Amino acid sequence: MHTLSQSPTEPAFVQDPYPFYARARAAGPLIHWQDYGMVCATTHAAVNTLLRDRRFGREQPEELRRPIPDHLCPFYAVEAHSMLELEPPRHSRLRSLVLRAFTSRRIAGLKDGIARLCNELIDRFPEGDFDLLDAYARPLPVTVIARLLGVPEEMGDRLLTWSNDMVKMYQAGRSRADEDAAVAATESFVAFLRDYVAARRADPRDDLITSLIAAEEDGETLTTDELITTCILLLNAGHEATVHTLGNGVKAMLEHGVRPVGDPAPLVEEILRFDPPLHMFTRYAYEEVELFGHRFQRGDEVGLLLGSVGRDAAVNDAPDAFDPGRAAATHLAFGAGLHFCVGAPLARMELQIALPILWQRCPGLRLSVVPRYADIYHFHGLERLMVAR
Repeated sequence: MHTLSQSPTEPAFVQDPYPFYARARAAGPLIHWQDYGMVCATTHAAVNTLLRDRRFGREQPEELRRPIPDHLCPFYAVEAHSMLELEPPRHSRLRSLVLRAFTSRRIAGLKDGIARLCNELIDRFPEGDFDLLDAYARPLPVTVIARLLGVPEEMGDRLLTWSNDMVKMYQAGRSRADEDAAVAATESFVAFLRDYVAARRADPRDDLITSLIAAEEDGETLTTDELITTCILLLNAGHEATVHTLGNGVKAMLEHGVRPVGDPAPLVEEILRFDPPLHMFTRYAYEEVELFGHRFQRGDEVGLLLGSVGRDAAVNDAPDAFDPGRAAATHLAFGAGLHFCVGAPLARMELQIALPILWQRCPGLRLSVVPRYADIYHFHGLERLMVAR
C-alpha cells in the first residue's frame, strides 16, 4: 500500500483537492494518508464496498475508546444518541422510528412552499454585488428545516449559528476555541429543544417534532434525548450539506456557462458528483478483515474519500468535466448502506427547485469575485459566493 502525504488544511488542497484524489486513486483503491495516520479508500468500488460491509461501522469498539475530555462531554452526550454515529440494533430502531415521521408525503408537501420561499428570497436580493450564500443558499435550507420541524422561522439565524459552531467539531485542525463554541452551541440548542419538545407534547401540531413524539413501532418511542439529538442531526446535516451543494453547484454552473434546461434532476446529480459537500466519512473495523489486499484489524479506522468517488474514471467518463448532460452521474454524496442519508429526498427536491427558479429570475447572474473554498475539511464548501445580476 502506498503512503501519501497531504495536509487537509494546506491552501492549495483547500481550493482544489481533486489532484490529490487523482494521485490517490492512481496509487490504488486503498492508500495510507500519512497526515491522518489511517488507511483511506479512494475509488468508487472501495468506498462503496466499505460503506455496505457490516464488518465496519461508525461506533468505535468499546474496549478501544479513550476517555472524553471533560470540556467536550456535553457535545458527545448529544452525539451518543445520534443515529449517524450508531450501529444496529440501536441505529435500526432510531432510523425506523424517524422514517415513520419523515415520510415522502410530508417531504412532498413542502414543494410549493420551497418554490415560494425561493422567490421571496430572490425578491430581497440587493442591488449590485452580493453574497449568494447569505442571500439564498443559507436561508433556504434552514428555513425549510425550521418549517419541517415546526420551529419558528424567525429563529433561522440562531439555528444557523448553532449549526455552524457544532459542525466545527468535524473539521481538520479544529482549535480549543472551536471546541468551546461547539459545546456552547450544543448546550443552547439542547436547552431550546427540551423546552420546545415539552411544549409540543402538551400542544401537538402538524410538524415533524410532533410526529417524532408520536412515532411508535413495536411499542417503542423516541426518548426525549433521542428526539432532541435527532432534531439537531436533521438541522445540521440537512442544512450544511445543502448550503455547500447549492453554492458549489452555482459556482460550477457559472464557471462552465451551464443553465438549467428541462428536468433539473440530472443537473443536481452532476453537481453532487462533480463537487460534493462532504469529502470524507470514517468507519471502524469490527473484526479482522482482508479487503483490496489489506488486512484490517479490529478497531482500525478507515477514511472513505467521498470527494474522490465522483472523479473515478472507472464509473464516470471524462470525470473532470462538468457535464449535466451525461447519461448518469455516479456518486456516493449521500453515502450508501445502512447510513444512507435520510434527508436525501428533501435535499434533492430543494436543489431541483432552487436552481431553475434562480436562473429564471436572474438570467444574467454572473460571478463578480473569484470564489474561494473555506478551510472546513471534511466538508467542502465556499467561504462566500459573490455575484451580480
